[in-house]
Amino acid sequence: MDAFDLVVAGGGNAGLCAALTARQAGARVIVLESAPRFLRGGNSRHTRNFRCAHPAPTDVLADSYGEDEFLADLNRATEHEADPALSRLLISRSAGCPDWMRQFGVRFQSSLRGTLHLGRTNVFFLGGGKALMNSYYAAAERAGIRVEYDAEVIGLEAPDGRFQAAVVRKQGETNGRTEKVSGRALVVAAGGFESNIEWLREAWGSAADNFIIRGTPYNTGRILRLMLDAGAERIGDPRQCHAIAVDARAPRFDGGIVTRLDSLPFGIVVNRHAERFYDEGEDVWPKRYAIWGRLIAAQPDQIAFSIVDAKASGTFMPSVFPPKAAGSIRELAGLLDLPADRLDATVAAFNRAVRPGTFNHAALDDCRTEGLTPPKSHWAQRIDTPPFWGYPLRPGITFTYLGLKVDESARVMMTNGVPAANIYAAGEIMAGNILRKGYIAGIGMTIGTVFGRIAGEGAARHAGR
Repeated sequence: MDAFDLVVAGGGNAGLCAALTARQAGARVIVLESAPRFLRGGNSRHTRNFRCAHPAPTDVLADSYGEDEFLADLNRATEHEADPALSRLLISRSAGCPDWMRQFGVRFQSSLRGTLHLGRTNVFFLGGGKALMNSYYAAAERAGIRVEYDAEVIGLEAPDGRFQAAVVRKQGETNGRTEKVSGRALVVAAGGFESNIEWLREAWGSAADNFIIRGTPYNTGRILRLMLDAGAERIGDPRQCHAIAVDARAPRFDGGIVTRLDSLPFGIVVNRHAERFYDEGEDVWPKRYAIWGRLIAAQPDQIAFSIVDAKASGTFMPSVFPPKAAGSIRELAGLLDLPADRLDATVAAFNRAVRPGTFNHAALDDCRTEGLTPPKSHWAQRIDTPPFWGYPLRPGITFTYLGLKVDESARVMMTNGVPAANIYAAGEIMAGNILRKGYIAGIGMTIGTVFGRIAGEGAARHAGR
């Protein structure tokens, strides 16, 4: 295969942003996508929005969202463990991304009712993440970027951090035939290791067998492992991840965003023993929804249940699977295979602890409990109006945070403290530089877009374009 200026390993948002940026600078680019064409785009095809700073209202964003507020939100969610310099870089560069995206045919819309109340902070893709990726791939084709599908990178030739070639195997090949793709620079944008159940077991033990993988089954972490074996410096904890509560009836892989359940703040959440275990109303949902995957992972059998009553109807996005519905709490317990006496007692104790307040599902209201452990800080309403709804919950992993350390040019840092000569990283494979823990809605797409562009710029410069 011909030599290229830039080889991009990974065909999701980060990889395409790197490829398009480098091509704009004149580089000859090839994208190696391990998935088949109809599943291209990695986790990005399941996304809906992108968080960005903006000093004033726009056609699709309300009010303003300054860089300092964005940083404060990020620091609160990550408990100040995000790299300060990279966080500032991410946020400052986010503001210009929507206009850059529009030139490739990406279209936006205002947030819909019930979408985590993100109208001020996040732009939404018209048609969702799949439409976004289709726009990028169409632009790549027009620009002459070569894309290889079913192309799994199984080896890297990168002595002393200097990329020479990728060893590629076409998916489905049975004769073991491989080929080398050489280039002047490499961008690794192949995601985390969340679909590699064996690797998850190394971090989580047998609990990993009860995890649901929300995104692509192709994020196996092979390139992450290759880079670590080649002497790249790792960053992040293998147990840290973007993990949310999803419907326990979701498919094991690739269920996407529709399997998420947003009912949790408006009722109570109990484990298999029908006992509450965390404050469901701790904070506004965009800042705290991503803690629930890890919370459920710590419960017996990694399962929990969201319980709401008729008053919660219309306060959250509809579920893709219908709730279990009953005329009484005891009847609902039977449908969910929960101990009826215990669930009845848990709901009764919660109802007694609810203090009067003015319910407001769109803000931190004054509806709370008193004398209850754990408390419910906001949106506490008595669960007393049938029909009663119940949803079974499992941990749903979006992506893992263990990744590659990078500098402000998105160059991969090696264990000797020196950046790789011509290897860059973007997207989930380096998200651990920003997300050591925690999450805020839309930040994953921001990381992929901003550092994809930075990586593309750096790779094109290195190639002399």
